[in-house]
Amino acid sequence: MGQATATPGSSPSPHQPGKGGPGRPGRADGGLTATADALLRTMRGNMRQYGMLIALGLIVVLFQIWTDGTLLEPRNVSNIIQQNGYILILAIGMMIVIINGHIDLSVGSLAAFSGAAAAVMMVHHNMPWPLALTLSLLIGVLAGAWQGFWIAYIGIPSFIVTLAGMLLFRGATELLLEGQSVSPFPSGFQNISQGFLPEVGPYTNYHNLTLLLGLLVLAVVLFQEWRSRQQQKQYDLQVLPRNVFVLKLLAIVAAVAAFTLTLASYRGVPVVLLILCGLLIGLGYVMRNAVIGRHVYALGGNRAAAKLSGVKDRRVTFLVFVNMGVLAALAGCVFAARLNAGTPGAGVMFELEAIAAAFIGGASMSGGVGTVLGAVIGGLVLGVLNNGMSLVGIGDDWQQVIKGLVLLAAVGFDVWNKRRATT
Repeated sequence: MGQATATPGSSPSPHQPGKGGPGRPGRADGGLTATADALLRTMRGNMRQYGMLIALGLIVVLFQIWTDGTLLEPRNVSNIIQQNGYILILAIGMMIVIINGHIDLSVGSLAAFSGAAAAVMMVHHNMPWPLALTLSLLIGVLAGAWQGFWIAYIGIPSFIVTLAGMLLFRGATELLLEGQSVSPFPSGFQNISQGFLPEVGPYTNYHNLTLLLGLLVLAVVLFQEWRSRQQQKQYDLQVLPRNVFVLKLLAIVAAVAAFTLTLASYRGVPVVLLILCGLLIGLGYVMRNAVIGRHVYALGGNRAAAKLSGVKDRRVTFLVFVNMGVLAALAGCVFAARLNAGTPGAGVMFELEAIAAAFIGGASMSGGVGTVLGAVIGGLVLGVLNNGMSLVGIGDDWQQVIKGLVLLAAVGFDVWNKRRATT
């Protein structure tokens, strides 16, 4: 016997899929289910990438509720950025060092020494602040080259070399400042950490230049996402399902718009945020697209195999520490500008904050894993925790306990993620 067929105008069979019959989901429900399944698969496949971003969002929501909305007030958001600018700069450099398979314990002391050098040049020798800043960054280059030489070409472990550097630069800071704070600084130098973009255009209740920058950032990010998707298709690589990709774009639009309006409703974009964005874009591009960036990852993942493949391991490691020296010097100048003084006690515990930010942001103890953006996210997790706990009145003792537990949880998550990937 032949199979029964439905005639035009007859009722659809309840067993026909996708027709909305009893006991079967309709097209809309099926589409939502497929989108949800694809989203879950994407999250599982990129747990390391999205885990800390989700954690940052949850921490922000928690403290926003706990502080009765104070956390995300425009003034406080700008304050979080300016308070943590120097740590985020250090975290970016530390992430690259850890990806390369090393560690740097000297960054706090080098930051203190560079800030002190800038203070002495400006206050005691009346040097113009742009020249003092340039010379301070040059000090960072030389310090990074000094340590990179011992690590890359002599073969002394980075832990030992940078531990020696931590003691050396701390002592040099004390000698340079003679135990005294040096201040005040020119307003131009202070603006590195305390300044904002100037107001332009007509009065609109918002900072016009910040709105324009927000639109520019949004356009660039959306174009990059689209181009990346097209390139993946071109090389027959797996891409996100269209529904998930659209949801991702909508989330990006919402996040950029909310952040832009928050900054624009106060005083606009802090100068230190522009510095961070420049580092994020520049070093992010180098680590993703440049040959030396790929070599850094290769050496951290498997040094022996990378050397056999022709990677110049000594040169790459040397340049990684030079880069870290420059960023440490920049962070030291940003911190000094925020205090409006060069102080002997600057930089204490900075190295631990930077290392914690890198690991919270997705770095692996074994090297070869991590992103520049992840370092910034890790630094923001610590910064929001510090700010939120201070707003609700949690003491410094409990703040240290909580941050230690967060770091332990982040590293534990990395270990669990590795085990899950191998099973």
